[in-house]
Amino acid sequence: MKSVLLYVNDDSGLDARYQAALDLTRALDGHLHCQRPNPYQPQMAFDGVTGMSVMYDIGKYAREADLRLKAEIEKRLTGEDVPWDYQEANAEPARALARSSALADVMILSSCSGVQDNNMPLGLLGDVIFSTHIPLVVQPDNVRKFEVAGPVVVAWNGSLEAGNALRAAVPLLRLASDVHIVVVEEDKDHDLPPMEASEYLSRYGIKSKIHELAADKSSVQAVLLSTVDTLDAKYMVMGAYGHSRAREFFFGGVTRNLFRDCPVPLLVAH
Repeated sequence: MKSVLLYVNDDSGLDARYQAALDLTRALDGHLHCQRPNPYQPQMAFDGVTGMSVMYDIGKYAREADLRLKAEIEKRLTGEDVPWDYQEANAEPARALARSSALADVMILSSCSGVQDNNMPLGLLGDVIFSTHIPLVVQPDNVRKFEVAGPVVVAWNGSLEAGNALRAAVPLLRLASDVHIVVVEEDKDHDLPPMEASEYLSRYGIKSKIHELAADKSSVQAVLLSTVDTLDAKYMVMGAYGHSRAREFFFGGVTRNLFRDCPVPLLVAH
């Protein structure tokens, strides 16, 4: 895990994403790739005089904003101790990030915690998760760090998605002080028991502790969040979208709720 992909956009989560990306790049002795997608380029115009004029004005304004953002990020990175590059893409964010993920190991996006209309980052997260094969760090807007060396909670439900997330997290889990595999008991059998997850980690020299907890009257996410707090976990590893996105959007789900409410970074994979 050497190539860290940072989504650059002038929004409420940029500072938190930026610092998390730096922390990860340093810890992994890696390279930081900054990706600024922007579909509003001046050459994009509709036919017709009025349409071309409107799109040109939008493109001109967007280009000026892009140049200011690029200058700000490059100025900040010049004073940092990590190798980096800055790229722009004339494409929608999800498409540009998915394309760039082909040669990246981990991507940094924001959670849905810091904006009033938090369906926008939720939509981006869903689009990117389903179109990439690398883990994502989902960073809360108010957490401007990624503490690689602290305790970690692995949310385990025995699913394929949980296994994919655990496997992707191995390079980071090697750096953690403690790894806690947390199982919230539900009325269903686990395809992959937590002991198998612990044994898998042991092959990489990673020691882990298994916690089997009952949900009782609490929701799964409530138990997980309480455990994160009790164990002072610095981030959580979990599989994303075990149910369909449509079902989670309309009826709720652990993935959707944690994207909104988790107070620590999430490392997720589908």
